Parts: sequence; C-alpha cells; structure tokens
Amino acid sequence: MKKIYVLLISLGLALPGCQDDFLTIVPETSLSSATFFKTASDFEQAVNGTYVPLRTIFDDRAWLLGEMHSDNTYFARNILFGATEQQEDIADFAIPSDGGVTTNTHVTNQYIQDYQIIARANQVLSTIDDVEFDADLKSNLKGQALFLRGFAYFELARYFGSVPLHLEPVTVRQEAALPLSPEEDIYAQVISDVGQAASLLPPKSQQEEGRATSGAAKTLLANVYIIQEKWAEAESLLKEVVNSGEYALMEDYAEAFTTSTGNKNNKESVFEVQFKEGPDGLNGDFIYAFMPRPMAPEELVTITGTSNPQPLNGEGNNIPTPDIIAAYEEGDEREEASVGYITIDGSFWADKTYPYIKKFAHPHSLHGNHGMNWPVYRYAEVLLFLAEALNEQGKGGEAEGYLNQVRSRAGLGPATGDLREAIYRERRVELAFENKRWFDLVRTGRAVDVITAYGNRIKANPQAYYYPEGAEPRSNAFTNISLYYALPAAEADLSPHF
Repeated sequence: MKKIYVLLISLGLALPGCQDDFLTIVPETSLSSATFFKTASDFEQAVNGTYVPLRTIFDDRAWLLGEMHSDNTYFARNILFGATEQQEDIADFAIPSDGGVTTNTHVTNQYIQDYQIIARANQVLSTIDDVEFDADLKSNLKGQALFLRGFAYFELARYFGSVPLHLEPVTVRQEAALPLSPEEDIYAQVISDVGQAASLLPPKSQQEEGRATSGAAKTLLANVYIIQEKWAEAESLLKEVVNSGEYALMEDYAEAFTTSTGNKNNKESVFEVQFKEGPDGLNGDFIYAFMPRPMAPEELVTITGTSNPQPLNGEGNNIPTPDIIAAYEEGDEREEASVGYITIDGSFWADKTYPYIKKFAHPHSLHGNHGMNWPVYRYAEVLLFLAEALNEQGKGGEAEGYLNQVRSRAGLGPATGDLREAIYRERRVELAFENKRWFDLVRTGRAVDVITAYGNRIKANPQAYYYPEGAEPRSNAFTNISLYYALPAAEADLSPHF
C-alpha cells in the first residue's frame, strides 16, 4: 500500500528517513516533514491539503458507490457505445471478485483517496502538539484533522468493513502494509477521532466557511451511533445540534442546494464539499456524468446554460429509476426540485425522454466546469436521524414532530402508518441522489431483499430501465449482492495481509 501514503503531494513534501538516528541531518533548505511543520501557517496549509481528496471522491465516485449502487439510480444504455463495464458492474451488482479482492477501478480509487486523507491527517496530528502557536487556532486545526481522518475511516468501514488501521505517518516501506483491523475497531477509532473533533472545533457561526465544525462532527458521530443502534447516544448528540441554533431548514427545498457560484454553506448545510467554478482546478463536473447520452449540444445547453456546450457521448450514469420517481407522494414538492426531464433525439431508447438529477444541475459558464458544492450532511438529515433515534426508543410522539418538520417543508401533511417505515421512506426522497440510499439499506438490514427485487424488475422489463428495444441486462447482472465491496487487488499486491 505504499503508493497511497504520499504526504501532501500538492505541497511537495517528502518523508524523512531514519528519524530515530540523532546523527541524521535534515537539510534545512529542502522541504520535508522535518523542516516544514514549524508554524501555524504550515499546519493551515497541511490541513487544507487534507481536504483536497474529498473533491475527487465526491466528483468522481461517491455517487457510483453509494447511489448508483442502489435502486435509486441506474445507467442509460447506449448500444452504439458499448458497455462502460466498470461502472455497470457497480450498478448491476456484478463486481467481479476473487479471494476478497477486486480490480474495479472505482473501488480502488475510493480506497486510495480515503487513505490519502488519512495519511495527510496523520502527519498533522503527529506533529501539531510539538509546535507552539495560538491555542485556539491549534485546537481548530487539530479538530479538523481528526474530523477528516474519522470521516475517511467512516467511509472505509462502510465500504469495506475491515481495513488497515494507520494512525501514524508511514516513513518506511515496512510500515505501509498493516493487517486488517476488524470493523468494530475501525468504528471505535472513528468514535475517538470524531468525538475529540467535536470538542475542539468551533460552531458553524465561528468557523471559516466550508471547514468542519462541531455540528458536523456531532452529526457524523451520531451517524456512527445510528449504524451501531446506540439510539440514546445518537439522540443526545443530535439534540445538541438541533438546540445549537446554528442550523435551520431552507424555506424552499430547492434552495437547500448550491448554485455554481452562490448559496453555498447556507443555513441548512452541516457539511458540504467545496467546489469552485473557474480556472483554479477546484471545479467539479459531476453533473455531466449524470446526463443520459448521446446528447447533442443544443439539448445539453437547456440544462447547463454554458456558452460552449459540447456533445456528450458514451453511456449515461446515475439516471433516476422509475422506482425512486414512484416513491414521491402526490404533492411532494421535492420531486419537481429533484428530478428533471430531457428529450434526446439521438437516443436508441424508445421513449427518448429521460429523467435526470435536477437538484444539482445549475447554469454555469463553461462546459465541464461548475462549482456546485456537494452536500454531505444537511440539517434535514439531522432531523430525520433524530426522528429515527427517538422512534427506536419508543418515543414515537416526539419523533413525529421532527419527521413532520421535513414533510411540511415538502408541502406534505403529517406522516401516517408505521412510523419506522415512514422515516425510511422520508429519508429516501428527502436525501435522494445524495449517496445515502445504499448505506441506509445495509444498516437497516434490507439491502439483499430490496436489491434482489429491484434486479428482478430490471430483468423482467429492461425497457422500463432505459434499455433500447432488444437490449437486456448482462447475464451476470445482480449475481453479487454483497454488503461490502471487495478490497482493491492493486493494494493486495503490495500487502501480505489480504
């Protein structure tokens, strides 16, 4: 795993060797971990670098592994292009694996990006207490590093279960390959890191926009407790977030999501990944991956509004399924805000009019370059988490109040029927396309049943799921419905432990 433990590539740092040898002289004119971490500014740069992989994760693959790997979205088959097998394998629950490892590129890159965050956070955390500077700033930076390391391990635990647990910088090759730690140990570390972060970080109103806050840490920690069914612990944290006065629902659901240049880190935002439209290399292009294809420039521009629209070829991804569209109740204002429709004249699908994810699609200047932030946690999810935690403790009356706050904003009346199922349904439509669905199915024990039935619907009627007439799912579709992804084969080549 040595290739993933690169310290702050963007800052050009190199790891020193033989630090235990007091005769080793580190050249003070070269940039290394021994010479770099000397001032508050150095640590600010290092923490900034720790956030960087989040953009790659959420722009390129979180939507594949958490949303298209569910019954909420699917791919739009283009028979002229041929299969984009790596992505289809994820959507079709057909990822090949052997001996617990896989060659799927998206799985591998997710693993690598999370460990980049961990490696960069470890370098900060291993040195920050040894340098004297403003105590409040130090607590803030340390809290951010702990939050980011905890978040990365949280992702790894949900995706893979057992993974290596690195808590110190890797300085020599022998340290790079560690045994797999049990999932419960990974979650214990997440709880430790994020719990510390919650006590060190300032609230949103006192933090620079886009950085982790105490509210974000408490929400992440509550998410862990909900997975572990520690309902009382989750309730306590979530009530602290609710009672903090730092967050509120936006009046209109569509306003909860950023445009390319504005509405960022609004009052509903608990934590979101920052993108910036323009030439700085901080932009996203995920909305283009979400478009059905082939699409002509004059069709695409009706969505993007760019001055230089280009044709989109290949195969579309993350297309809303008939299942998620049917999940919206009549009168639910979130449906129109979340799902749009586009007619593609060149499509071989008989209908030609596809749904697309509208909640993230906003006009921007140039093709392939937009600045919409990605919502990781919104206040609406805090309310739904709290409703669930209360209901699971037999406090249904109190739970309904938080659930109905979310429903009221959507233009709906109070929930009816079984409250647990009502909360599950509400999470699905409120958080649609935000990479929550697969993890919700897994943690509530419904993944295998729901996905098996979903796969049977696709195989029985592929034309309803964007297949052209005569095309059908591959023979291996829905043959590997596993709760965890296999570990990357490329990393197994570098480790004797898996």
